[in-house]
Amino acid sequence: MQIRDYCLEEAGVQMARHVMGKLSKALRFLASTPGSGHRRDDLTDEDVRFWPVFSYLIVYTPTMRPIGIARVLHAARDLEALLRKSAQRM
Repeated sequence: MQIRDYCLEEAGVQMARHVMGKLSKALRFLASTPGSGHRRDDLTDEDVRFWPVFSYLIVYTPTMRPIGIARVLHAARDLEALLRKSAQRM
């Protein structure tokens, strides 16, 4: 919901709907084609895949059924630190 709220504030309703629609479409695609995307061994040792949508990255676990969405992060953030924090909480 933070993404939607940010888009609403910065770009308005139409852009927020567009971004959220593309994210939803990507999530449906990933659910139907687990294993899509790419690994980022430079960022994490966790068994996750990355899928880009605009400037966001969907981070998910392809081996879970249904797929497990770990995070949706803006690519400009410190991904390594955020993923390290997530792994420590598990």
